[in-house]
Amino acid sequence: MKKQTKRILLKLSGEALLGDKPYGIDYKILDYIVDEIIPIHEDGIEIAIVIGAGNIWRGAKMKESGIDRVPSDYMGMLGTVMNSLALQAAFEKKYISTRVLSSLSIPEACELFNKRRAIHHLEKNRIVICAGGTGNPFFTTDSAAALRALELQCDMVLKATNVDGVYTDDPRTNPDAQKIEIATFDEVLEQNLHVMDGAAIALCRDNDMPIKVFKLIEKGNIQKAVQPNGYIGTLITHKE
Repeated sequence: MKKQTKRILLKLSGEALLGDKPYGIDYKILDYIVDEIIPIHEDGIEIAIVIGAGNIWRGAKMKESGIDRVPSDYMGMLGTVMNSLALQAAFEKKYISTRVLSSLSIPEACELFNKRRAIHHLEKNRIVICAGGTGNPFFTTDSAAALRALELQCDMVLKATNVDGVYTDDPRTNPDAQKIEIATFDEVLEQNLHVMDGAAIALCRDNDMPIKVFKLIEKGNIQKAVQPNGYIGTLITHKE
């Protein structure tokens, strides 16, 4: 974490795009996110992004919908493509070259994900948005973020959330919850801390990929989070 950050994977939740809306995309929030990302892009940091689809479809609702898990997960993957295309449009409205690479083949809308192609775009100073999850059911976009971070040889995963780090309990319901500044991957798994799903944490642990968890809707936080020694949010890593 002490080395200079050159390439990051930013994980955004689909819910982050909701703003005050009950469903869909709040374009004011979309523009805010883009404006927060542009400064680190202009600093020369290569940026890959994975975004969820919770603003459009949540697999957790499949039981009440009666839809089988597999098609439900594919619906979620398609939702990530929709969000990714909206994010790409917001970037390109501000003249930032961006590519959407999807695990699902939708050639009329975006490129098919390929590691070499994605790295080529990053090296050409293009923001890369990785859509379609892993392309497989039963995996979350957290797992997709961990996987893409490793494939693209990123320096860290930035997990943007609606709270300012990882807590011992939900700070919204428990006033005694304590913020954790640094945690190991094993501590996150053993204590069932709600950061990312277990598969994503284990993947990052086994491949020594640090995770920084921080609050998204606070101006300047993404810039602070990319700093190797930036004291913001919670760092999840192997303690030295």
